[in-house]
Amino acid sequence: MTNDLARFSATIPRDLLAEFDEYAARRGSGANRSEAIRDLMREKLVSEAMASPREPVVGSITLIYDHHAGDLPQRIDDIQHEHGDLIMSSMHVHLDHDACLEVIAVHGCGMRVYELRDKLLGLRGVRYGTLSCAAPDRQFKVG
Repeated sequence: MTNDLARFSATIPRDLLAEFDEYAARRGSGANRSEAIRDLMREKLVSEAMASPREPVVGSITLIYDHHAGDLPQRIDDIQHEHGDLIMSSMHVHLDHDACLEVIAVHGCGMRVYELRDKLLGLRGVRYGTLSCAAPDRQFKVG
């Protein structure tokens, strides 16, 4: 993306604009309508790019799981080792006596990252899981 800016206008219902301005204001200091629109545009373009399974993505897989569920921690580790070329880092947090949080930073071909997500989220004992992705900058090369 270049630093050249373009100005455009849009016609939308006043109530929708009011709700959008409230959204932009909740984003904190320095947030404004233009930045909120840019963020939404980027988000949509990234989701469109990720619709192609061959596009490179970066992101994180978040799991909350019961560490007492059989050999689940070992199965999670085994899957991560099988996909080591996609994993940049991981963090493990003990939430309480039973629950653990695992956050896995990933990069690679979208199709392979989605396969990794599906394997991890499909394990018995995983209570919650999600993949949050972004398309890397065009200059950034991933596996």
